[in-house]
Amino acid sequence: MNNFLYKHRFLLSRRIVQIALLTIYFGGNMYGWTLLQGNLSSALIFGFIPLSDPFATLQMFFAGAAITTDILLGVLVVLFVYSVIGGRFFCSWVCPVNIITETAAWLRRKLNLTDKKKRVTFSRNIRYWVIVISLGLSFFFSLAAFEMISPIGIAFRGVVFGFGMGWLFLVAIFLFDLFSQSYGWCGHICPLGGFNTLIGRYSIVKVVHDSDKCVHALECFKVCPEVEILAKVGRESVPIGGACIKCGRCIEVCPSDAFEVSIVSMAGMASMAKG
Repeated sequence: MNNFLYKHRFLLSRRIVQIALLTIYFGGNMYGWTLLQGNLSSALIFGFIPLSDPFATLQMFFAGAAITTDILLGVLVVLFVYSVIGGRFFCSWVCPVNIITETAAWLRRKLNLTDKKKRVTFSRNIRYWVIVISLGLSFFFSLAAFEMISPIGIAFRGVVFGFGMGWLFLVAIFLFDLFSQSYGWCGHICPLGGFNTLIGRYSIVKVVHDSDKCVHALECFKVCPEVEILAKVGRESVPIGGACIKCGRCIEVCPSDAFEVSIVSMAGMASMAKG
């Protein structure tokens, strides 16, 4: 039992954090708890510390909405956190859709649907095009385009207020990830993941690979949602890039403990940027 808990320590910790946050948000909206009120795009901690999602705010700006001082302060708070931990930690530690996509990825492996000959493949750069399209639509239609259809918002509202028909969209994402491309939504299409990759690239807390310990078991390649960032694994000791979602799966499955979470120096980040 203890070995199971240790081998899944990151996964279990992330699920506890995700469920706890949804519970706190639910309490804030339904019962007036002041610990955390609002939603995943805009919230208040203890009723006075603002949190504003940078990508949602940028859409509002393109839509012509007035960006108030408290929203800007909330963006700065989030950007500070992202500069330390990395923007994509949101994807694995906060986002409720992560539970859906990781379940689909687990089932893909169990059903042996991961054979490249059996699956559709497409570029991870699509998410960056979706960013541009989202901002363009926000400008032309004067609304935050992606926020209107975001499965993140749908999942959040479903938990807090009831799913309604929104569950169909979430089921579609599950089936899409299961039968087309592993982590198809989060790793290839979701513009929030792409945006957070860009702004969290130079965070100081990173997953670091030690090539001296690596035994080339390649277990990390089987579970990493952003497998392309492991291109140098086994050949160099490197901090993993900004696309890393800090899920810790590589740490959990590596038989030689070649991965660890570390505070990376400026020299280390410069080396990573060159790579």
